[in-house]
Amino acid sequence: MEKKPFHVCTVEETMEMTGSTKEGLSMASVASKRQQFGANKLEEGKKKTLLMRLLEQFASVMIIILVVAAVISIFMGEVADASIILGVVILNAVMGVMQEARAEKALDALKKMSAPFVRVKRDGQTEEIKTEDLVPGDYVLLDAGDIVPADLRLIESASMKVEEAALTGESVPVDKKTLPLEKVDAVLGDRTNMAYASCSVTYGRGAGIVVAIGMNTEVGKIAGHLAETGSTTTPLQRKLAELGKVLTFGILALAAVIFAVGLLNKREVFEMFLTAVSLAVAAIPEGLPAVVTIVLALGVQKMAKKNAIIRKLSAVETLGSTQIICSDKTGTLTQNKMTVKKIYLLGELHTAEDFTVTGDDGALMLDGMVLCNDSRATKDENGVASWLGDPTETALVVFAADKAVYKTEREKLHGRVSEIPFDSDRKLMTTFHPYKGKFIAMTKGAPDELIALCTEVQAGNAVHPADETVKKKILGANQEMAKNALRVLAVAYKFYDRVPDEPTPEACEQTLCFVGLVGMIDPPRPEVVLAVQTCHAAGIRPIMITGDHRDTAAAIAREIGILPPLEKGASDAEISVGADAKGTTKSTNVSASGKATGNTAASTPQAYKTGIITGAELSEIPDDIFERTVADYSVYARVSPEHKVRIVKAWKKTGKVVAMTGDGVNDAPALKASDIGVGMGITGTEVSKGVSDMVLSDDNFATIVVAVEEGRKVYGNIQKAIQFLLSSNLGEVVTLFLATLFNWRILFPIHILWVNLVTDTLPALALGTEPSHRGVMEQAPRDPKESFFAGGVGGSILYQGLIEGLLTLLAFFVGKTWSAETGTTMAFAALALIQLAHSMNARSATESIFTIGVLKNKKLLWAILIAALLQVSVIAIPGLNTIFRVVHLSILQWLIVTGISIAIIPIVETVKVFLRLRVKAKAKTHARPGVEI
Repeated sequence: MEKKPFHVCTVEETMEMTGSTKEGLSMASVASKRQQFGANKLEEGKKKTLLMRLLEQFASVMIIILVVAAVISIFMGEVADASIILGVVILNAVMGVMQEARAEKALDALKKMSAPFVRVKRDGQTEEIKTEDLVPGDYVLLDAGDIVPADLRLIESASMKVEEAALTGESVPVDKKTLPLEKVDAVLGDRTNMAYASCSVTYGRGAGIVVAIGMNTEVGKIAGHLAETGSTTTPLQRKLAELGKVLTFGILALAAVIFAVGLLNKREVFEMFLTAVSLAVAAIPEGLPAVVTIVLALGVQKMAKKNAIIRKLSAVETLGSTQIICSDKTGTLTQNKMTVKKIYLLGELHTAEDFTVTGDDGALMLDGMVLCNDSRATKDENGVASWLGDPTETALVVFAADKAVYKTEREKLHGRVSEIPFDSDRKLMTTFHPYKGKFIAMTKGAPDELIALCTEVQAGNAVHPADETVKKKILGANQEMAKNALRVLAVAYKFYDRVPDEPTPEACEQTLCFVGLVGMIDPPRPEVVLAVQTCHAAGIRPIMITGDHRDTAAAIAREIGILPPLEKGASDAEISVGADAKGTTKSTNVSASGKATGNTAASTPQAYKTGIITGAELSEIPDDIFERTVADYSVYARVSPEHKVRIVKAWKKTGKVVAMTGDGVNDAPALKASDIGVGMGITGTEVSKGVSDMVLSDDNFATIVVAVEEGRKVYGNIQKAIQFLLSSNLGEVVTLFLATLFNWRILFPIHILWVNLVTDTLPALALGTEPSHRGVMEQAPRDPKESFFAGGVGGSILYQGLIEGLLTLLAFFVGKTWSAETGTTMAFAALALIQLAHSMNARSATESIFTIGVLKNKKLLWAILIAALLQVSVIAIPGLNTIFRVVHLSILQWLIVTGISIAIIPIVETVKVFLRLRVKAKAKTHARPGVEI
């Protein structure tokens, strides 16, 4: 027989199943259970050593090629060549380890969230023990301020509320009860008779029986998900791996051809082997790994200045290709604090901003907010004052203070003399205060409950009977606010000549005078609306995932633009777009304007913008169906951690690059499963920050948009650097290939290495700092499957590399008229200077350098100047030229080399003219009649 979930069990059944009693466990039972279940702590994951992280840096194909080339160079006696190659490899590895040296801290953070000590009842005696010593069946006592030490089935609750935002995403504390629930499949947020490890008690007191400890708790399951979720490779890593494979096969094939051609020309085997290796060295962009790493590191520095802390280099580029942002609502899209939005006094509905006190009803409303309120003032270690208490009550105090009614001052005038505490069953709270020569009982609570107890209503300065018509009007206002996802409280009062000796709800919460309603919500961050608009313009799909109720989630989603606005009179409760377990669309669809149409999701293009689904509904949809219909949903409400991971994985199955933002423990598995996890630095738990690729130090959703723009710029700059490096290397290959075919000795391996690592690498790094070009956030996200060579990059590499090779050969033939050594020297000089000049062309694949600004990238100009001086130095300085096997050049020879080198610019500029004409003609072909291009 299947074991019943504890939330549907009675208290007696729970005690029987766990072996507990009202006196707690016996010490003998504790010892037995400890041996059976172990300690109440989370298992530590196996951490990578420094050596393991260092070795991982050598796992790419490109690095392996370089290491092999270095080994071959050593065997050939080319120690200088091998040293340069190994220097690049080591630099790349050290930088990677330095950036990713922070060990995984998620499980450590989860452990820190547990309270170190807990009060339990054992053998009928109350004692304090270490949290890790808890065992299933322990009788745990809880008070306000305590952190729940394990998963508990509650058996006592005196107005107890538990803050579960970190686990469920619920933005307000949950009232806890002890009665068993009926729904076996109730999600965590709806299990009101359970308290879960790592959550905190914010109000009241209670007791519970431990039903799960350590890795079996809900938090422990999250830790298990973290261990199970493997790391994913980024689009950039995949592309570099593909590029490495292409270069490997290309280099091997080219070297084999050259070797065979040499043997056919009856040249020595060893000489041809050296030549083939030289060609391989020419083809390998030695500086590419270092360039990519450094460009990413520069992006990290820039983003840190803009409040986006990057924990992994690869995350910079991944941001640029992000297509989906799955965002937690509470604290990420919203401010994570309840705020008063509406005030209703009889017949009048006010916004929080325009509410003013014009009569007794307004004054009584504000007094009710601050007097019938358990919030208390506190100060942090820096002396900053704040309010401690239930978020809804602190919201009332803050609102009243904005209207110049201060809780501390009113309490001095009208101190509390008695009370009837809040009870989750009657949903009311009453406090008694001296007031205008009498005593007043201020009552606040659930509108439906409170209105039924009112016989009068305050209207301005007068009191009127509360007949059915008046009550219907008040209830209508309550429903209107509730429909807009506001959390509504009602305020009423009653005067007494003297306070009852023993006030009870039955005696005192009757024949009340209604004052008004107050509607609150956790509002969106002000900057989020613009951030969502920017996401839409950039082709990025924002998705809201929350533990909050459906109507609350929908209201916030519509306010910030994730969902379209509803037409007047429509309700989110009437709308549910999605697929059932068979994959067919169910319920009502919504048009772009938000009006219910009755069409199926398949027939309406806007359907994906309007889908709202709950965790319970999602659980009914099989994985294969959900993967096909995931695009139908933009808002997920009342979800559990497993749902979040499932949503992220479903989007990834469609081939999308997914970012997940979050701040709670419940977000950690999804953060790790996504392509890029974005944690919150201020409100985020250490767990969420520990598994994130990027942490927002200002918790500002808009910072993500800034980071995406920087990521797109970084990818574009890496692509420019790769185009520049590969076209330069192709120029070297063309030179050596043709020279070998015609049996010419032009360049030595050390020449190729010098050009690749100095005169290539410096401009490539400077290209990595190229400023953003116009419209970078008005383009669709880059297809993650798109090749590095897409968008004309491949063609540019081919023709530009061919031109560089031919110009280098031209310099060789001109120099050869003086001597063979002069020809080699001029070819060496020209090869470097041609590539330096060509770096200006690489700033844009189609735009003219004169349009984007010759002087705009000053770092590139400095790089060209420094690299040119270094190139001149190895030829002009005695001793150095001997090492590099070159000779001095005359002024005339230098002028010839300079002229040949600069020729690459007008040649490429001419080609760009034709490319722009082609793009324009293509645009005209696809344009609609009458549309100006």
